[in-house]
Amino acid sequence: MRFDATGKVTLDHIYNGPDPRAYFRELRELDYCVPQQAKPYFAKLIEEYRDVRQVAVPKVLDIGCSYGINAALLKYDVTMDALYARYCDEHLAAGSGAGARAEETSEALLARDRKLARAHTPARPVRFVGLDTSGSALGYALEAGFLDDAVHADLEQDDPSPRARAQFAGTDLVISTGCIGYVTERTLARIVRSTGERRPWMAHFVLRMFPFDPVERALEELGYSTVRVDDVFRQRRFASPQEQTQVLETMKEAGVDADGLEADGWLYARLYLSRPSGTAGWPWSPERLARETAAGPPREPAAPAAPAGPTTPTDEPE
Repeated sequence: MRFDATGKVTLDHIYNGPDPRAYFRELRELDYCVPQQAKPYFAKLIEEYRDVRQVAVPKVLDIGCSYGINAALLKYDVTMDALYARYCDEHLAAGSGAGARAEETSEALLARDRKLARAHTPARPVRFVGLDTSGSALGYALEAGFLDDAVHADLEQDDPSPRARAQFAGTDLVISTGCIGYVTERTLARIVRSTGERRPWMAHFVLRMFPFDPVERALEELGYSTVRVDDVFRQRRFASPQEQTQVLETMKEAGVDADGLEADGWLYARLYLSRPSGTAGWPWSPERLARETAAGPPREPAAPAAPAGPTTPTDEPE
């Protein structure tokens, strides 16, 4: 195993495959689950934005989107378990010998994912733009129909190109599930400055090992107010005892207490919500935040009736 400067295992190799199978196979071993936990919170934020801003089809920018997982969960109302089954278990080689099936090609898997996108009426009207440094992951998500647009860029290093600025323009919401810490305030500031006069709302799930203060200060300079939800959210299990030891040391140096959380074997994230100062009803009071989180994740709206034909991601027409 290779580790980065924070002590976390390096998983860069799973983001550059021609399809999502290596990504899901490795992350399932680690019980990676934060996109599923984030889903109802993102859904609620999208609905609230639609109501407050009167925008029928909000435009959502997903930073570090990889293969479009958040988009698939929110647009087509699938689950992480369904995606794990799809990319880890279905249409794989069945044993050996004359009756064995060859593993599905990337092209055939992409064709199945296109059917998934076509067969599912979106659970909520939303347009997804993905930002990532992996061109192969972005290309797959766009071709599959999970993303509506894709920006291949490293905004930690470079200003957005004219084309990227045009793609960011009019963004309504900015979300992420785990990239903050590698992505910093530089990326977020460059995005905000490209979106136009109407500042997007933001929701970021951030590992507790990474401080959010620099991001919050940068957003405040851009006219934002930020609140943190009190709940913590499991991201994944540690990949090895060595990774856990190294991460715990990083957290200790940063003054973050890991007892009862990371010390027990899981990486945990917190949710930070940022909206432009002056937004009606914002910032939420501590009392409202307590009410919103006391009952657990918000309920998702019921999915609309599916069209005639397949109703699950594993039952498309052939």
